Amino acid sequence: MAFGLKREELKAWKENVKSGNISFLTHFWLDDRFPGCDTVTKVGCSDVPKLIEWGKQYGLKPEWIHRDPRFPHYDLFGNTQYRILQAENKKDQIERFNLRHE
Repeated sequence: MAFGLKREELKAWKENVKSGNISFLTHFWLDDRFPGCDTVTKVGCSDVPKLIEWGKQYGLKPEWIHRDPRFPHYDLFGNTQYRILQAENKKDQIERFNLRHE
């Protein structure tokens, strides 16, 4: 279940992904499969080779991409989420969702 997200943010993320840009979207999220994780960052790009190349710098594997036909993306959680948001200078998302490195 996703929450803490504005409709405009989701719309902008989708447009950026469709345009072939690497785009970040963080939101609150609860899923029993991932205990202890209450946020996720979706990093999407419709240009899958570009997304794969982007992910390599962070040690992300191509098989981890959610191959949604319209919005392919990585789902980032926990320390990986924090580390990548820091590296990408996404301080607004870190502060907004009170993310911390553990």
